[in-house]
Amino acid sequence: MLGPSLVRVSMGTAAVLGLDRIAISARPTTAYLMLYYPGRCLANCAFCPQARDSRANPDLLSRIAWPPYELDKVLEGLAEGRSKGLRRACVQALLYPGFFKDLRELVKAISSSCDLPISVSVQPIPAKRMAELRSVGAERISIPVDAATPAIFDRVKGAGCGGPYRWEGHMRALRKALEVFGPGLVGTHLIIGLGETEREAVKFIQAMYDTGVYVGLFAFTPIRGTALQAWPRPDLASYRRVQLARFLISEGLSSYEHMRFDSAGRITDFGLSKSELVEVTSTGLPFMTSGCPDCNRPYYNEPARGPLYNYPFRPGEEDIKAILAQLGLA
Repeated sequence: MLGPSLVRVSMGTAAVLGLDRIAISARPTTAYLMLYYPGRCLANCAFCPQARDSRANPDLLSRIAWPPYELDKVLEGLAEGRSKGLRRACVQALLYPGFFKDLRELVKAISSSCDLPISVSVQPIPAKRMAELRSVGAERISIPVDAATPAIFDRVKGAGCGGPYRWEGHMRALRKALEVFGPGLVGTHLIIGLGETEREAVKFIQAMYDTGVYVGLFAFTPIRGTALQAWPRPDLASYRRVQLARFLISEGLSSYEHMRFDSAGRITDFGLSKSELVEVTSTGLPFMTSGCPDCNRPYYNEPARGPLYNYPFRPGEEDIKAILAQLGLA
């Protein structure tokens, strides 16, 4: 096969695939893979260990290590992925010369090796290249916006941090992706805790769902060596409110227009009664990892000891009690 001979694999995925002996307390239900490149990404996202100017461990993406493995060994593991509890494969792209060829060949190789549906997370690319990815096996595509507003985007991904990306370029790419893949098969990421208000986050989420783009929520995680290493983590109660708002929007149970916010932009009314909110909250579903189907990203934003921002499993009874208290619903 012409293409990459190495691929980065998240540590949890490596354990599930039998590539390494690593103790894990929650098994990933998606195989998380990342393009291998010996240098830094050419983008310069302020929160990312892979960024061009980052001094972080180059094996990291968020707080998770992604060491390189021989692609052939990874493909062998993926061939038996369903028996190992995997239900999806996700490929993360980096920006470097020739990345698209590597991305296309990697998606093609995975598709030829197993029957797992494939998600691709990639920076804006032309519609023609999106169509190529779909033709070689990508089931869905995510284009991470990460920031809730153009101003924050510029500061953490664009010109404000010496990065190549522009807000309108990402919006245009999402529109093109919808044309290529179709509504419901295009996603984006939103990192909570970059300076946005809850109102701004919910407004962004609503705008995405209105166009057919689903949103995966991430809690900002400071990583040593990145430009935002000293930036604080988001308030957990605030994150819970945004999680609940995203779930209500995604399920058609409420909307930004029916929610109310205080002068600081905090959610004060979700547009449902307290009993309805308790019922939804008690399912635990709003607080599980969001994004593509069967994506649980164990401990991507937090250590296993917690506190958990995104639950990689359904929250238990004690977890629900804590969440109700965090939301002021206890």
